[in-house]
Amino acid sequence: MATEHLSPLDLAFWRIESAAHPMHLGALAVFEAAPGAAPGPDSAPGPGSGPDPGSAPDPAVRAAALLTARCSAVPGLRRRIHDVLLPVGAAAWASDADFDPARHVFLVRTPDPEAAAGPLMARPLDRDLPPWEAHVLAGPDPHSFAVLFKFHHALADGLGALALAAMLFDEGPPARGPARGPAPVPSARPAVAPARRSFPGMLAARVQDVGQALEIGASVARAGLPLGVPAALTATPARTGTRAVAGLALDLDDVNRIRKVAGGTVNDVLIALVAGALRRWLLGRGDPAPEGAGPRALIPVSRRRPGGAAKYGNRLSGYLLRLPLAEPDPLLRLDRVRLGMDRNKEAGPARGAGAVALLADHVHPLGHRLGGPLVAQAARMLFDILVTSVPLPGFTFSLGGSRVREVYPLAPLARGHSLAVAVSTYKGTVHYGLVADAAAVPDLAALAQALRAELDELVREVS
Repeated sequence: MATEHLSPLDLAFWRIESAAHPMHLGALAVFEAAPGAAPGPDSAPGPGSGPDPGSAPDPAVRAAALLTARCSAVPGLRRRIHDVLLPVGAAAWASDADFDPARHVFLVRTPDPEAAAGPLMARPLDRDLPPWEAHVLAGPDPHSFAVLFKFHHALADGLGALALAAMLFDEGPPARGPARGPAPVPSARPAVAPARRSFPGMLAARVQDVGQALEIGASVARAGLPLGVPAALTATPARTGTRAVAGLALDLDDVNRIRKVAGGTVNDVLIALVAGALRRWLLGRGDPAPEGAGPRALIPVSRRRPGGAAKYGNRLSGYLLRLPLAEPDPLLRLDRVRLGMDRNKEAGPARGAGAVALLADHVHPLGHRLGGPLVAQAARMLFDILVTSVPLPGFTFSLGGSRVREVYPLAPLARGHSLAVAVSTYKGTVHYGLVADAAAVPDLAALAQALRAELDELVREVS
């Protein structure tokens, strides 16, 4: 079997990780427990997989047993990463012959599942194992529990992680591995003709790649240095602590009401809410009033084709957007966000300063291995805050009959950053997941409440 090397972008995510800045993304799923629900026909555990989920009276225990029983059947969850000799600096995927679900699925008793998620997000995944974990968080309320999923960014981006997690639920999409391309169409020309044209084609492609890299580099330079960024959005080594997590659920109908009156897209409104909340939060804690163009938000953009088969790894580019924190009027803030996103979309996700992820394709594997720590330290030079959106399907997720009530996506925190924002829409509700450096942002709950206050003000403005 041919060796499957990590793609350049997957390798970059693997190499820039450090103990203080793990590169996994996550999702905190809050379940409405169904104590009497019967497990599905595929829930019978295999040898050594833990308690029988059908006999577990506790919904959290049953959920842990089901995850333990099902994860072995998902090929993408049995893959681990190992270094290879050639090409120098590269890494490859291999199936873990000693895969043990007990090293990946954990049952945690905690009085506060949301508070427990912070320290768990701070803990790096074991790099000698398939890079994912699922922590079933059983709180004091017997009618609900939560599951924190963690997937290394080298294993999957947001959509890929969703596809992997969905295979563990009761009725998710069918398990599908990396998609194969269409079968080649036989050519009517002699086989030697393509070979004669291959060198010019390769040369043209190489010139195009170099041109793209230079254009992205020039866009990064034009995007400006991190000047005038609020101190609350930076985390120096002296201020770095553990992770804190907060979640907030907002009504999607309110977001749509704003969009219909003010214009733009739902995503424009969601980003504008972040900008307004940051302004409220900073002023509320007594920080200086924001000035200048505002912090640079990296907005990841999926390069996956809609409706395509699930793929492992990352297919990402991005937009860079200045968040207009200095603008006091909420509708004008939204308008500036909309105009900025329109300019990004007009340029496309492969050209602007936010497309830095595409530069990974132009780096030799040895460059990723030697330069990974330097790239990690340069994150503050590239952007100031991550604001990412993970779309969820319309159907209801369930596990052992317990239905998912809320889903809070959680993004990794880059070196030098104090805050990352992720957002998803599920069952008519917008869920914001906030991950922060707990030492730099001890008042993360106040920021979550500022998001709600900003939504309320925008609703009043358009009513």
